[in-house]
Amino acid sequence: MGANKPGKDVHDQLGRAVGKNGGTVPAVILVNPQLGENIGSAARSMLNFGLTDLRLVAPRDGWPNPAAETLAAGALSVLENAQLFDTTEAAIADLNYVLSATARRREIELPVIGVDGVGPKLRAMERDGTRTGILFGPENAGLTNADVALSEAILTYPVNPAFQSLNLAQAVNVFAFLYAAGEGVPDTFDDALSDVAPREDLVRLFDHLEAELEEAGFFYPAVKKELMRHNIRAPLTRARLTEQEVRTFRGIVKALSRGRGHHIDRKRQSESKKKPETEKKPES
Repeated sequence: MGANKPGKDVHDQLGRAVGKNGGTVPAVILVNPQLGENIGSAARSMLNFGLTDLRLVAPRDGWPNPAAETLAAGALSVLENAQLFDTTEAAIADLNYVLSATARRREIELPVIGVDGVGPKLRAMERDGTRTGILFGPENAGLTNADVALSEAILTYPVNPAFQSLNLAQAVNVFAFLYAAGEGVPDTFDDALSDVAPREDLVRLFDHLEAELEEAGFFYPAVKKELMRHNIRAPLTRARLTEQEVRTFRGIVKALSRGRGHHIDRKRQSESKKKPETEKKPES
């Protein structure tokens, strides 16, 4: 069969390049996958989390496989750039660090990595230019010991010991998530929160709110006024309001206080309209 040449940039559904086939992102190597649908679903999971280097080792139903396209759901570029190999050895020949995904104990002395450390570890290797990859076995049996022996470490998930079998695409999805999680919060959420409002702005909000509450007769009985003020200020302080949120709260207080006056004026106007006019007695 031989290996396909590295493909072009892989793009997301917005047309943005998210990775390059043959780059330093971890390669996902599916060894003897059986169902095209699982290959397609795995490609979708990969692109969801920024993985683009898909390698297939002797798929049972050949390649390309139309069944994979249906479940790729927008990740066709990953399938189109997938590389095809005859053997596992050939698929990992250019990699410096390889993991094997398996839930079974092996009679091979290899370190086992849990889900907590794999993402940061691979991210660190990626920054250093180390080429990494992970092996996944066929749906019916998983990786052979011969495949596992080609890797530096085993990655295992905390699955139910009584039911360890994961669908191939699901297993790839978990790994892709762990890899992405190693980067931390996505850039799109950086600096999403505004700075906390200066304390003087918060104190002005307290004074404004408490003045209106005083006017409304809220602080009753008077002996509990200080405790009530503390109970108002404490949760607002814990909330660490931003400058905009403080302005919004002051606007709410202002609107409510004005609304109270408007309500009284409207009530008085309504009552005055209801009073019958006094009939004038005819002059004698």
